Amino acid sequence: MDLAGLPLSPKQIRSIARSQNHRFSIWSGAVRSGKTIASLVAFLIAMAQAPSSGLVLIVGRSLQTIERNILDPLQDYALFGALANQVQHTRGATTATILGRTVHLIGASDSRAEGRLRGLTACLALADEMTLLPEEFLNQLLARLSVPGARALGTTNPDSPSHWLKRKYLDRARELDLGHWHFTLDDNPVLEDAYKDALKAEYGVGTLWYDRFILGLWKAAEGAVYGMFDESRHVVDIVPAIQQYISLGVDYGTQNPLHAVLIGQGVDGRLYVTSEWRHDGRATMHSLTDMEYSERLRDWLASLRPPGSHTTGVHPKYIVVDPSAASFITQLHRDRMYPVPAKNAVLDGIRMVSSLLASDKLLIHRSCTELIREIQGYVWDPKAALLGEDKPLKSTNADHGLDALRYGLVTTESLWRRQIEEVA
Repeated sequence: MDLAGLPLSPKQIRSIARSQNHRFSIWSGAVRSGKTIASLVAFLIAMAQAPSSGLVLIVGRSLQTIERNILDPLQDYALFGALANQVQHTRGATTATILGRTVHLIGASDSRAEGRLRGLTACLALADEMTLLPEEFLNQLLARLSVPGARALGTTNPDSPSHWLKRKYLDRARELDLGHWHFTLDDNPVLEDAYKDALKAEYGVGTLWYDRFILGLWKAAEGAVYGMFDESRHVVDIVPAIQQYISLGVDYGTQNPLHAVLIGQGVDGRLYVTSEWRHDGRATMHSLTDMEYSERLRDWLASLRPPGSHTTGVHPKYIVVDPSAASFITQLHRDRMYPVPAKNAVLDGIRMVSSLLASDKLLIHRSCTELIREIQGYVWDPKAALLGEDKPLKSTNADHGLDALRYGLVTTESLWRRQIEEVA
């Protein structure tokens, strides 16, 4: 197997060589740190040496993540040269052919996925994004590696130190015949310093995400969710001309508040929360119907005057609404506002907002007083942290604007991501 052209660091080479001495090997650490490439090389070597009996498996959160994180790199000629031609896969298929051998691709999005492993016998498995796999699934996977000489390889970004993967596997590496290699961003030999510096700035020194995704540390989510938020940096009195109003993010409530935030992209390329609208039925002792909410939001948008404009009226490209608000979404359709249900992956949204704040690419107009108040009081749930989970502390009236902000940004990322990356 010719891997001479692949740029590997001494650390990657050592991990690949030493992984052959363990039944189970895990590469953990920062994003873009080189851990995945090391695991893929180790997997190809393991495939060439694998017992002839038993199945070869690649498992991950979903078939799509397996294709993106594992198969696409393996088929990259720039990385693997002629070996890339020995990886055949049809998009969407649940098998691939690697080095002439059939490989079964198994997505594991919840605990029910454990049933997909029952009854099979495996000789080799590669597990992607292990902290996202159900614990029961990994337990069953290891039990299925029953062929003499069978091995498991896996990669993961770090999570909470209380996460089951850390407590039950990494912390018990010696007694489990488990090889573990930790990588930081600076361990990747092919990344340019300018890219590393940009990535470090994006996550923000001292934040949860910096410690996990730059330093590769298993750190608990504690304290402020948006600890990088600084009113003197992130709150502005003047918004520049807006080249496009990207979205109106809406978190829906009847007794709880309905909170809407208007997000635009300025001529400087940055994102701005230019305005907010909020109605708290509990505080005002007056709940509004879906029809009344729709009417008031439309009147509010029509009354807004964009910066530098002499006319009123704002028309965001998307009205992005809490996906659970089915009746309100129906009402907006009736009123020809054409809403879209929001993508609601909470942690992904929090990471996105954190990154934008840390790199000063998301700013908030001072008139958005409720959103600013919520950001400053948003904290991680300490009880969830003890269980190895990352969850913000839920409040009845202190996170609706933040939910609306997540909705409006995550769901429309394709509209603004490229321009944001060009901002110095």
